[in-house]
Amino acid sequence: MPLMMKKITIGTRKSALALWQSEFVKRALLVQFPDLSVELLKIETRGDRTQSSDEPLPEIGGKGLFTLELEEALKEGRIDIAVHSLKDLPTAPGGAFELGAILRRAPSEDVLVTRGQESFWDLPHGATIGTSSLRRAAQVARLRPDLRCVSIRGNVDTRISKVRERSFGFDGTILAQAGIERLGRVSEASYIFAPDEMLPAPGQGALAVQILAQRGDLRDIVGTLHDKETAACVAAERAFLARLQAGCNTPVAALARREGRVINFKGRCLSPTGDRLIEVSGCSDLLEAELLGTRMAEEALDKGAAALISR
Repeated sequence: MPLMMKKITIGTRKSALALWQSEFVKRALLVQFPDLSVELLKIETRGDRTQSSDEPLPEIGGKGLFTLELEEALKEGRIDIAVHSLKDLPTAPGGAFELGAILRRAPSEDVLVTRGQESFWDLPHGATIGTSSLRRAAQVARLRPDLRCVSIRGNVDTRISKVRERSFGFDGTILAQAGIERLGRVSEASYIFAPDEMLPAPGQGALAVQILAQRGDLRDIVGTLHDKETAACVAAERAFLARLQAGCNTPVAALARREGRVINFKGRCLSPTGDRLIEVSGCSDLLEAELLGTRMAEEALDKGAAALISR
């Protein structure tokens, strides 16, 4: 570690989950560098300011809603690093920024939280599921077209509270397993979706540490937290998303898993209503993970994915 680097300021959103993630990175850094001073700076993002609205995320702005203010703080030097859920980060080249580390992935699955602890398959006909994710809603429509998906906003605690409180009208909500595990609420999940049922968002379950590309003094420090296996898997998933040029208005899902030296990949592109599905799968050597994701996207495009994306 450079002798001049004595203190690091981590930029974080104010939600309980964001604070947990930033504290996790802080603890990991202190394990590697016990003499380092690490502080957290709480920053409110546009996404946080609109949490009280149930307007769907894609209509507000989609990706970038929870990251732009943190990136501005990086540029201004108010913080040294920013901690993000990787799935919230756009796949476009970082320009002034780079990912200094991708931490070991937590579970990537989605889970269902219901008012009465029913499993997904036991929900009554016509039950209302709260989700702001078009990816989740489209896959729910394929699994159980009788269910009704309605936009829901708020952090993990808020969404669960809206389900528990009957007046909001939600019978259940779908969340990332990683998030509720990190908050110690995994016991409240009534159903864990298998990947074949609901494929996750690219990068789901992984944390990313973002730095300015010019901060070479930080690169070696945060690099000690980097997990190569996770990085290879999410590189394939994000390459798939990038080649499709799919934004938040398109339900796209992907999951890559390592088995020895091989990366196994599955990707999906759906229509918003779930009535059309294009699915691809393949494998490659671990070192060619990004190329695999691009190749899978090309296959999806050959099958007509562009028509779904342009809707």
